[in-house]
Amino acid sequence: MVVRVGVVGAGGIGAEHLKHLHNNEYAELAAVCDIVQANAERAAAEFGAAAYSDFDEMLAKEQLDALFLCVPPFAHGHMEEKAAERGIHLFVEKPVGLDMETVERKRSAIESANIMVSTGYCLRHLDTIARAKQYLRDKKIAMVRAHRFGSFLPVPWWRDITKSGGQLVEQTTHNVDLMRYLAGDVTKVSADMALTVMDDVPGITIPDVYSVNLLFASGAVGHLDTSFVDQPDGRSSLEVIGRGFRVFLEGTALTIMENNHTVTYKNQVNVYKAQDDAFIQAVMSGNPDSILAPYQEAVETLKVTLSAHDSAKSGSSVFL
Repeated sequence: MVVRVGVVGAGGIGAEHLKHLHNNEYAELAAVCDIVQANAERAAAEFGAAAYSDFDEMLAKEQLDALFLCVPPFAHGHMEEKAAERGIHLFVEKPVGLDMETVERKRSAIESANIMVSTGYCLRHLDTIARAKQYLRDKKIAMVRAHRFGSFLPVPWWRDITKSGGQLVEQTTHNVDLMRYLAGDVTKVSADMALTVMDDVPGITIPDVYSVNLLFASGAVGHLDTSFVDQPDGRSSLEVIGRGFRVFLEGTALTIMENNHTVTYKNQVNVYKAQDDAFIQAVMSGNPDSILAPYQEAVETLKVTLSAHDSAKSGSSVFL
């Protein structure tokens, strides 16, 4: 069996998926759709697919088994629902939306259609994260700490809170998702955020600094900091602490410290290829077990990040 695939969004992350799908022997790139016709045609020519600038036209003309939605969070419209109606399996880039009402509607359509959906939380596919998760399986976690610092993304929609949701929702969602993946569900969110020094960026409406406290269902406490105040180096880390052990992820490298013994592991996996291959395998086999970030997991991660914004606005904790 070959999985006929369509990709919506030919730039940025879409181009990354196109490359790996093209190299997957079980996937056939049937169609590329982008609102900029030239982008669609360029990608379609490179990978031997049909080019479209209209999503509905692509669905009407192509017989697709799977569809990759690689568009900014504000641009999803009803694509998930329309694909679900046709029984097309979905890969949806993160975040899966900007408000819970819309995302819950999409989730209901997905469940009713009984289709498989993977989401773009690619860091779950790090082999170092797999090792960390296995190590923590029988451990009682006391604290989880994370940070992500970097620079401003110049694409116009990213600076607009109504289109991106802000850095925490659109970018640092990866870090929040890893915290959940390793430490479990979040039950309480308390946050502060502000636009402090990047207010000279034309049209900016998103915070440039965030500080988020989390309480996990297990009783563990967590904290996350993130900012894009023009840091010259991008830095990201995650630390899980318990009695007698510390699990530390710096970038993609994992260090496990226990009883004065320290071991460091380097990631050997291309996470984008791994998640795409896992999704194609799931569609081929009809078995979703290879999908590490199903839609419901993405919904729960989104809920945490949106609750952080609600907490910062109200000055009160949000209970999930």
